[in-house]
Amino acid sequence: MTGPKRNTGLIILAFFAIYVIWGSTYLLNKIAVTELPAFMLAGARFVTAGCLIFIIAKFLGIPLKINRKQFVNTIIAGFLFLTFGNGVVVWALKYVDSGFAALEISAQPLVVILLMRVLQGKKIKAMSLVGVALGMIGIYLLVSQQQIISKEGALLGMVLIFACMLSWAYGSLFVGSANLPSNYFVNTGYQMVTAGILLFIISLILGEQWVSPLHWSTKVQWAMLLLVLLGSIVAFTAFNYLLKVVSPEKVATSSYVNPIIAMLLGWYFLKEEITVQSAVAAIILLTGVYFINTKKRLTLFSRFTSKKLNN
Repeated sequence: MTGPKRNTGLIILAFFAIYVIWGSTYLLNKIAVTELPAFMLAGARFVTAGCLIFIIAKFLGIPLKINRKQFVNTIIAGFLFLTFGNGVVVWALKYVDSGFAALEISAQPLVVILLMRVLQGKKIKAMSLVGVALGMIGIYLLVSQQQIISKEGALLGMVLIFACMLSWAYGSLFVGSANLPSNYFVNTGYQMVTAGILLFIISLILGEQWVSPLHWSTKVQWAMLLLVLLGSIVAFTAFNYLLKVVSPEKVATSSYVNPIIAMLLGWYFLKEEITVQSAVAAIILLTGVYFINTKKRLTLFSRFTSKKLNN
């Protein structure tokens, strides 16, 4: 494998980033959305992170110029992944636990496989069929818990998260053939800035009351700082570094670890309940994702996971 020289210390730190940092973004978003309007929150995060990426790219001598078609495609991808795919999830976190949301979202590879069948006519291979079946069982067990769905707004939150999964899944297919900036750093910067602007526009349309950072509580300020610097920049850079120095299969293991980290952090810091049924659902669902993520699916899965900054 060609690419950067392997550095064991950096590899360990990079895996920590995609495992723990990405897993913690659900907790951080949950903390922030308890005080801030959801779309304003997401818009501030992505505009800030995107601008920082541009500054870093400029400092590194990476050209920011892209053509018109690439710019349009970054807007589309940014909308699918971040404006809708992430912004609505943040809004839904007002009504569902962070660990629950992370576990439901872990079924995204299942939705990708089904969309490939519906939109592209691709056959679902035997191992993936097993994964789809297990995934559906896991999702049913997860969302059929009376003590969860009886909470105010919980059912709406679940439905909206599923809609976001469809958006992410379609976006993962879109970027596979779209003409996008070749440099991943620049590509992400444009997606974040354009998506953040769209989120601000939605926030204004919905009449959200914007709150100055000076009036945020200390915990929300820390949550936003960590979301921008760690969740949106460090973890993404670590992900792309790992793709160059280790196998994609190892990098893809973050999809199994993130929900577990999110559930544990939500339980520890926010006192979110982890029911026995949720634990069983997690095991079945993540086993299904494992079966779906066969080596023949890794190229698509890696493209898909590289956009997972929402969480």
